[in-house]
Amino acid sequence: MTAEAGLDRPTKSPAVRLAVAFGAGAAISVALGTYGRVHDPTGHALFTLFFTNTLSMKAWLATVAVVLGIVQVFTALCLYRRLPWRASAPAWLGDAHRLTGTLAFVFSLPVAFHCLWSLGFQAHWSQTRVFAHSLLGCAFYGAFAAKVIIVRSKALPGWALPVAGALVFSVLVAVWCTSSLWFFTHVGFPSV
Repeated sequence: MTAEAGLDRPTKSPAVRLAVAFGAGAAISVALGTYGRVHDPTGHALFTLFFTNTLSMKAWLATVAVVLGIVQVFTALCLYRRLPWRASAPAWLGDAHRLTGTLAFVFSLPVAFHCLWSLGFQAHWSQTRVFAHSLLGCAFYGAFAAKVIIVRSKALPGWALPVAGALVFSVLVAVWCTSSLWFFTHVGFPSV
């Protein structure tokens, strides 16, 4: 086989690449939900870091993740020149965008771990908020995986990455609203 033979290989169409990305994301969401559903929840936390309790830790870390998500949206708008002033983005902004995305993901991990490990997937129809939170939590990691695959893919339509990013951010905010915001407004503002 010659080197030129590899060039004749057909590449996957953008539709196939998008289907692979969103299919992988859906598989991750379903896998997390399945694990959370079949796993026997422990009912207690393994760690609280320096926070006073598990709920405070989860509320604060989720809030940090959402704030970093807001920074992500703002830096993406700057990078794509979608802000009113449309100034060119500084060279370091792409790195800052990737860093805030990575940090948002890292801050979300202890929250998700404690949700899945301690509480499991809550599918009680009588508790709509808790059920929605369980669904959205699993969907966030699936959407995040799809976005990472889309970022790494070549030759996709220009709308694919912004749509994937908006989906990740929207699901993150919805997860936060069904957990931390609910906690802040119904239980009280947690202390560190």
